[in-house]
Order: sequence, then C-alpha cells, then structure tokens
Amino acid sequence: MAATDFKDYYAILGVSKTATPEEIKQAFRKLARKYHPDVNPNNKQAEARFKEVSEAYEVVSDPDKRKKYDQFGQYWKQAGEGFPSGGVGADMGGFDFSQYGNFDEFINELLGRFGGAPPRGGRQNYSYRTSTGAPSGFGGFNDFGFQDAGAGTSQDSEAAITLTFAEAFNGVQKRFSLGNETIDVRIPSGAKPGTRLRVRGKGQINPMTQQRGDLYLKVELQPHSFFQMEGDNLVCEVAITPDEATLGASIDVPTPDGSVNVKLPAGVRSGQSLRLRGKGWPLAKGGRGDQLVKVAIAPPKDLSQQEREYYEKIRAIRTYNPRSHLQQVKL
Repeated sequence: MAATDFKDYYAILGVSKTATPEEIKQAFRKLARKYHPDVNPNNKQAEARFKEVSEAYEVVSDPDKRKKYDQFGQYWKQAGEGFPSGGVGADMGGFDFSQYGNFDEFINELLGRFGGAPPRGGRQNYSYRTSTGAPSGFGGFNDFGFQDAGAGTSQDSEAAITLTFAEAFNGVQKRFSLGNETIDVRIPSGAKPGTRLRVRGKGQINPMTQQRGDLYLKVELQPHSFFQMEGDNLVCEVAITPDEATLGASIDVPTPDGSVNVKLPAGVRSGQSLRLRGKGWPLAKGGRGDQLVKVAIAPPKDLSQQEREYYEKIRAIRTYNPRSHLQQVKL
C-alpha cells in the first residue's frame, strides 16, 4: 500500500490516540447509527463513510491489532510474522521482502537508512502511523453494534442484534447485509438477553490464509412497557387497590398467551410475587418458564366524599398497627 493511502483511524472515529476502549466503542456506535445504510438509503457517501468507520473500529477496538497499528501502521498485519517468499496477498510496491526473516527486521533496517536504528536483529521499538486501507467486509446490520470478539489472529466477528419481546418470544428470521453478501438468519424462539448465536463461515476473512471465521450474534431486547426478563422468568408488575390487598380479589393479568384471571389472597403485601407456572419464556430444553406477577398497592389520589368518609371510619376503628415492632428498635 502506498504511503499516500494513509488513514488516521483515530481521527475517523473522532477520538484521541489515548482513548479508552469504552470511549472508542461509544464513538463507533454513534457514528455507525448516523451513517448506517438503513438510515441513509441510496446514499453512497454515507455508505462509504459507514464502511470507513467500521474498518477503523475493527482495528482499534482489538487490543492486539491496535498495538500493531500504533507501532507499524499500514504494515501492522505483517508485524511479527515471516514474509511470504513470493510476496502474495498485499501490494508491497514491488519490493522483495523475502530477504527479511520478519517484519521487525524490515522496520529496523528501513529506519536505519534514515539514521539512528539498530542493525538487523537488534531490538528497539518505533512508533509511527499510516494506513491499513483494508475494508472491514461489513456492509450493514439492522440494530447492531460491533463488539470486541477477542484479540489475536481470530477472524471471528461479533455483533449485537436487537429484538422486540415478540420477536424473541416467537422466533424470527432476520436478513443481514455483509458487504456484497446477503444472508438470512433464523432466530429461534426463546432467545434471551446475552444469547449468542453462531453463524458459521460468515466472519472476517483472514487476508493471509483467506479462511473465514464465524459471526456471533449477541441478542439484546428492546424494553417492553409491561414485561421484563429475570433469568428464565418473565416478570411484570400489577397495581392493586388497598381494599383488594386487604380483602383479596380476582384480577386479570396479561400474559404472552393473553389475559388470565389471577386470584389475590387476602392480606397480600406490596412487592409480593405471585407465580403463574408455565406462562413465562420459552426454554431451550422445551416447555415454558414461569411468569412472576409482582404486586404493587396503589392508594387512590383522588377520593370521592363518600370514599373519604369510609376511609376515615376505617382509620378510627382500625386495630392493626404494622409499625408496632418499631417501638423496640434501638441502636
């Protein structure tokens, strides 16, 4: 690659060279959402910018790749490896690298020509920046953000895929664009937050071996207005009135299968959970988990005159004191 092809990956992401991994991830996600092809249909400039941002993040988000990029610039992929005798897979400008045992020897001699470098075989670190210029191979994901899939030479990739509760509960087929390739991925029923789905042979391509790694999809769920996940259980919160809590009642509670009638026992406490067996999330081994209904006692804010009178009568004749035990509390 020619030196004129220099790309400053830190500048592309809008971060400093000393940025933390979290700062780099936040910057990438912001830019990826801004330039994503789905947000900018038929916008070639935005698509090119998206690929450039993805390329930069692919390198600087990986600790090993970032270290090599900071030290060796456009030749970071060859750092620490022996050069191919015939010079294959990369444009080296017609230069024969076979005379060097590894990339460090080449760098030492190259810098030595300009003075100050040790002879071949000597050990000294140099820092300079240039460009890799290699495309990341990813064209676009719906609702995704790249994450670090591990350092080293692994060509596996990881992306976060966001599903609605309905999609995750029932299962769904999603279509992805990987560069010029479009693939359909079936998400099985019962996917939970943190679930990792493996798509074989759809990861990054190793530029040296031309072998392709795997793509891992990590499931995230969009917040739901009523349901939440706690492990294998589906959780919801239902408000009840003070009289329902005191006397007991039958109430309707939404479930994934529709509303069911639930009997509240007399004296139920706020925060207490009622278990609906088999009404929760689909399990990988088959069947369903449970749905937990958390009770929240909601006193009325606006009382009619008659309601107020009855509450005052109840207060006047009430014998139960839930704070009686506090009289014995001492330091």
